[in-house]
Amino acid sequence: MKSIATLLAVAAFALAASPASAKGCLKGAFVGGVAGHYAGHHGVLGAAAGCLYGRHHAKEQERLKQQPQQPAGQEKL
Repeated sequence: MKSIATLLAVAAFALAASPASAKGCLKGAFVGGVAGHYAGHHGVLGAAAGCLYGRHHAKEQERLKQQPQQPAGQEKL
């Protein structure tokens, strides 16, 4: 029964987020849900935390891609 609730929670997170902000959420929710399940049957809590971390990590990666690349050896003063 808990696995059904976990799947429903992950589906709700996936459908509630817009496609742009869901980047990283699904992968993080899946990993967090599995980890939470094995760490004391807290799959939903793990999925929520994984989704938040996945979104944060995806935003950081996108921010790093947006920064202009500097040649090696040249530093800002």
